[in-house]
Amino acid sequence: FAPGCQIAVLQGDPAKPNADIFFRVPPGYVIPPHSHTSAEHMVLVSGRLEVHYQGQPKTMLEKGDYAYGPAKLPHLAQCRSADPCQLFI
Repeated sequence: FAPGCQIAVLQGDPAKPNADIFFRVPPGYVIPPHSHTSAEHMVLVSGRLEVHYQGQPKTMLEKGDYAYGPAKLPHLAQCRSADPCQLFI
């Protein structure tokens, strides 16, 4: 990840399914295309985040919004706010 990205592990191992993390990305940062071995449940804690799951339209998440992505579905995101985007995943 780029300088300014931060991760805080709340429980589990991020390299394994079902870990809980806080993830912070700087304004304008693009989270590159990737997928996960388990389903992704995400709540945007602050900022505005554009999320694009493969085969779905882009979605703009606002503070408090929830997004779900099935296991192994490629996706990417971009922090679209002037402040960092903070996510609970």
